[in-house]
Amino acid sequence: MLSPMFALVMLTFLVMVVTFRSRMAAVSSEKLPLAYFRLMQGHDMPDMVAKSTRNFNNLFEVPVLFYVGALAYIALGLTAPTPILCAWLFVAARALHSLVHLTYNNVLHRLIIFGLGNISVLVMWITLMQASNG
Repeated sequence: MLSPMFALVMLTFLVMVVTFRSRMAAVSSEKLPLAYFRLMQGHDMPDMVAKSTRNFNNLFEVPVLFYVGALAYIALGLTAPTPILCAWLFVAARALHSLVHLTYNNVLHRLIIFGLGNISVLVMWITLMQASNG
């Protein structure tokens, strides 16, 4: 369970770098003043800055449920394979979601991938509860 957690941490740091670079590019090209980032308002944000910022924020929403579930799985010493499979599916879905979001940004594709990832976390939690009560 530690490996999928590490993979999601690495994805989060990768998106953080993309976000930082897009913000610095917007400032250096004078599309945004540096002062914009005090409150994140007052100017129209370039698309890549908006996409990367939103994607980075997404990696701190539902993934919290993933991390807590994975830690519970480890702490309880559970060995059921289904939560591990669900964890990897969630990480794969998040990686695909980030790829779509940060490139061609098709909303329907993102929605489907996002939904599949969220379902995998739900299944992870359900099987985790069944394994811990069994």
